[in-house]
This record gives sequence, structure tokens and C-alpha cells, in this order.
Amino acid sequence: MSLSISTSILPGGIVEISPVGEIDVDTAFEVREAVAGVLAKGRPSRIELNMRRVGFIDSVGISAMVGGFQMAEVSGVKLAVTEPSRFVHRQLWVTGLLGLFGAPEPHFSGAPEARACTAADQGQRG
Repeated sequence: MSLSISTSILPGGIVEISPVGEIDVDTAFEVREAVAGVLAKGRPSRIELNMRRVGFIDSVGISAMVGGFQMAEVSGVKLAVTEPSRFVHRQLWVTGLLGLFGAPEPHFSGAPEARACTAADQGQRG
């Protein structure tokens, strides 16, 4: 599957990067390039990586996210993940990287059962 990435400016100088599709060995470089492109244009107050529409991410994709985080950090910019899909949230949790990206809550389609399932997945009660 392919990956498309859009970038938008939010209030307060925040730049939102929104990938859509799958982030894997073939597309992970695009995430790093998107972060590098934002940083090359200036220093935003924050970069938000909106992962709401990412259906799959592999270890290479996670590595690209960490690389983007490190690039932003070196530039003095905070990079955080917002609205991760359930799959992305799970991958960040399993790898121990959820906290690095601001411990975002997963994005749901509004189904209460999905929220309960994720809490159970994490050994929580909700």
C-alpha cells in the first residue's frame, strides 16, 4: 500500500504532519523527510504527527518516527504523536515508546467496545 503525507499549520505555530496509509520498509523514509522538510523551513513551536489514518506501521516505520523525534529535539522542537490509530498505539505501547511521543490516547471510531478492548489489552480496567 502507498503512503501520502499532508502538512498543515495549526494555531500557535504548531505544524501537523498527517500520514495516510501504511508506514513500512518501503515508505518510512517519507515520514523522516516530512519532519526534515518542516524543520528546514523554520522552527515551529511544536510538530504533531497525527497518526489517525495510519493502518499499519512496522519496525522500520517506528524507527523513522524515532529519527524524526531526534531531528526535532536537536532543533529544539518538541515532536509528539496525536490521535494514533489503535494499531499504531499498540505498536508504540509494545515497544515502550508511547511515553517518548507524549503518551497519546488512541483514536477510535467512537465505538465504546474498542476503548474497553484497548484498556484490557494494556492490563487496565476502564
